[in-house]
Amino acid sequence: MSLYLKDPQGSLDYTIDWAAGYLSGQSVVTSLWSVQPAEADGLVIAATIHDGARTAATLGGGVAGHVYRVTNHVVLSDGRADERSLAIRVEQR
Repeated sequence: MSLYLKDPQGSLDYTIDWAAGYLSGQSVVTSLWSVQPAEADGLVIAATIHDGARTAATLGGGVAGHVYRVTNHVVLSDGRADERSLAIRVEQR
């Protein structure tokens, strides 16, 4: 799991490239994002997108000093499923 820093006022896109040596001719057909822990004024998923090979989420908010686990669960065109997670540490910058 990769660790990223984010300002509480920032709204940034985070991308996962599923094609990088992984898909072998398959494509992403479903992409669902989640944040843990869910809390008041916590990190939120403002928008999501996927293009068959990459998925992205726009993350906003968050409480300074807190660390969040952002998980992307995908279903591939052959029916297989997988997920990857990012750790986001929110810091006033």
